[in-house]
Amino acid sequence: MSIDMNKVATSNTTSAAIPRKPSKVGAVATWVDDRLGLATSMKKQIRKVFPDHWSFMLGEIALWSFVVLLLTGVFLTLWFTPSMGEVQYNGSYDQLRGIHMSEAYASSLKLSFDVRGGLLMRQMHHWSAMLFVAAMMIHLLRVFFTGAHRKPRELNWVIGCLLLLLGTLEGFTGYSLPDDLLSGTGIRAADGFMKSMPVVGTYMSFFLFGGEFPGEAIIPRLFTIHVLLIPGLLLALIAAHMLLLVYHKHTQWPGPGRTEQNVVGYPMLPVYAAKAGGFFFIVFGVTAMMGGLLSINPVWKFGPYDPTKVTAGSQPDWYMGWPDGALRIMPGIESHFWGHTLSWNVFLPIIVLPGLMFTILLLLPFIEAWVTGDKREHHLLQRPRNAPTRTATMVALMTFYGLMWAAGGNDIIAITLHLSINQITYFLRGAVFIGPVVAFLITRRWCISLQRHDEGVLLHGYETGIIMRSPEGGYTEKHLPISPARAYTMTARDREEVPVLETLETDENGVPKKRSPLAGLRYRIRTLMYADNIQKPTAEELEAAQHHAEHEHDLQAALDGHAADGHQFDGHHAVEGETLRGDH
Repeated sequence: MSIDMNKVATSNTTSAAIPRKPSKVGAVATWVDDRLGLATSMKKQIRKVFPDHWSFMLGEIALWSFVVLLLTGVFLTLWFTPSMGEVQYNGSYDQLRGIHMSEAYASSLKLSFDVRGGLLMRQMHHWSAMLFVAAMMIHLLRVFFTGAHRKPRELNWVIGCLLLLLGTLEGFTGYSLPDDLLSGTGIRAADGFMKSMPVVGTYMSFFLFGGEFPGEAIIPRLFTIHVLLIPGLLLALIAAHMLLLVYHKHTQWPGPGRTEQNVVGYPMLPVYAAKAGGFFFIVFGVTAMMGGLLSINPVWKFGPYDPTKVTAGSQPDWYMGWPDGALRIMPGIESHFWGHTLSWNVFLPIIVLPGLMFTILLLLPFIEAWVTGDKREHHLLQRPRNAPTRTATMVALMTFYGLMWAAGGNDIIAITLHLSINQITYFLRGAVFIGPVVAFLITRRWCISLQRHDEGVLLHGYETGIIMRSPEGGYTEKHLPISPARAYTMTARDREEVPVLETLETDENGVPKKRSPLAGLRYRIRTLMYADNIQKPTAEELEAAQHHAEHEHDLQAALDGHAADGHQFDGHHAVEGETLRGDH
């Protein structure tokens, strides 16, 4: 049988020319892309590179904790009743049955005992709120200690500080909603804080509570703020934070191949997305385990709110503890003007101090840039020891915060340790001023000492624990050079980070020009900031140290050879090759 090859070729060509029918998913994607043009913009973003380091997960913990907050919050919203209307409780908890309470508290008890999974969701929601604020705080510390707040990321630092402030306020409004005795005590304290503000305090309290405390409107208004206003602001700020992160590119630690102009890491898809997704489930699982095993905020033990009662040993959530501590150790100072009383003992620690602390926190990047005069962009992170004054400043602020936080539990400390609460209070009054100064000085000297250690390691190598004895009977420890990768990381910083301090400008006659008070202050702060800093070794110093190490190595080898051959040195037997290994 004969076969016409021309027909076969024609048939194959015709078959290959027939376009294959696209899949339904591809057709939908094409339809969307034709109208929105997402493919071009997304193609670059999905290949965005992110560096890999454990400290970068702190921000992810905060992000995924917020996601858990949203998920559990939606569940709780379906059963919670934000009303102060009075009802008689007839639920499952026998100890409170028959007692009159608000609908908000009754619905909280119903969530805890009658809704399947309700108590788990309540406790997951509360634990994730704790984790959210804690992760933001630690993430903020990591950013500041490593210099990730510098240009061009000052705005992202401000957004992060606002997120921390809003997260704290969100937590306060959240634990105030159940209307139990503990949360009601907190609301009563907030009413007193507002009334301590001169002139406007009473009007603000009247506006918020809809009349005299406690009124009927506070729980519905807090509910609206908690589930609508602050979450909306948080979502907007988180979105802006992430967009700026992508726009500025992620910071990275110094290392071989890493510069200010590139990013070394993994692409968003598929590596980083898979890791981030897995990390979300880890955060969710840990939060679920805490919610299922660790009791938190057992509102049924506190009972409904009664303005005539206060819970014994009442404490706010930990992130609200430091203003409470400032309130407790503040001396009772009041002023009386024309029949009006100004309660400085409440206004200063609760209204002025937190506002001042957050203002300082917001301005830290701008203050540092003003002092140093550094206008460069920074994408490589710094080791905290290489910025001693910056590191010491944050440690001083942390010490102040920690002492205030401890003061918030002065009654619990006194009871637990059988101490005098008056003595604890007097001690903390002095410690909040002396402690930060001491912490600043110790931290700064510690960082400079670590700089000296790094310089010694770079020039002389690391300690091996091998003790060598010289022909003269002296003992020295053998050092070996560090790896090139570690040396690169330790020297990946500009010498300009320790600049030569500017001299006084002079006029045409050589007379120093008079400085303005602000310029003089800047000069003195800069002098303090860079005083005693250790610059990294120069290339000549490193080369000289390397030649010296090679010379010692050759001399050591020669002495070892002579010792093995039994040669004499100055009439004494050579023992240079003998080594003593200690438990170094």
